[in-house]
Amino acid sequence: MEWKIVGIIAAVCTTTGFIPQIIKGVRTKKLEDISPIMYILLIFGLSLWLSYGLHLKDVIIIAANAAAIVFSLFILILRYKYMRQRK
Repeated sequence: MEWKIVGIIAAVCTTTGFIPQIIKGVRTKKLEDISPIMYILLIFGLSLWLSYGLHLKDVIIIAANAAAIVFSLFILILRYKYMRQRK
């Protein structure tokens, strides 16, 4: 198997893994169980992966990590928005 295909499949799986959480959060408007520290650390790690991908000029690494950063930030933003609305 071509390793690029493995990379694409891995990128799609790990990146789309955020979508169910986003959908659930938007539907229930409850994300207080989400750990902000975990997401901040995740975003930091994803940013490092993005930097690494940019250094290698690897489109798969760049796209997957850029999308994952956007999804993670969106989850954090929704968390704070919904928590402020409850107060």
